[in-house]
Amino acid sequence: MIPVSRTWSRRFVVAAALSLPLLSGCALQKLEAPKLSVVSLRLQSADILSQRVLVRMRVLNPNARDLPVKGISYRIEVNDTQLGQGLTNNPFVVPAMGEAEFDVQVTANLAGALARFLLRRGSQDSIEYRLVGEVALSSGFLRRIPFDERGRVRF
Repeated sequence: MIPVSRTWSRRFVVAAALSLPLLSGCALQKLEAPKLSVVSLRLQSADILSQRVLVRMRVLNPNARDLPVKGISYRIEVNDTQLGQGLTNNPFVVPAMGEAEFDVQVTANLAGALARFLLRRGSQDSIEYRLVGEVALSSGFLRRIPFDERGRVRF
């Protein structure tokens, strides 16, 4: 056993006691999930087997600190039918109490879903959507924030 001086052990106890509030404050800082919404959907190309849709998304940060986003994994449903899923790995920062917009490409096979969508659409100029996934952060204690958002978008 290595002998430890009383002075060193007292310093250690004092340092640990002083740093405890700092550590607990960081650990207790709870991040709220960012709010994601679809700003627009734009059909880029389509054939019988697949369609490419450019989806413009907005992310709102309700937290008092910046969110350094490393990537987002997501699934998009339109009118209760899965449109597509994917990942974006273009990093960006959402400012504290602020917002940012980004584009994602979705490739989907809408053969059956398109027919249901057109039948349900009627004369509406907007559609219901659901976004499910998680935001991956590049720093901080909490590295993944799940989300599940619903809304309507005009097209």
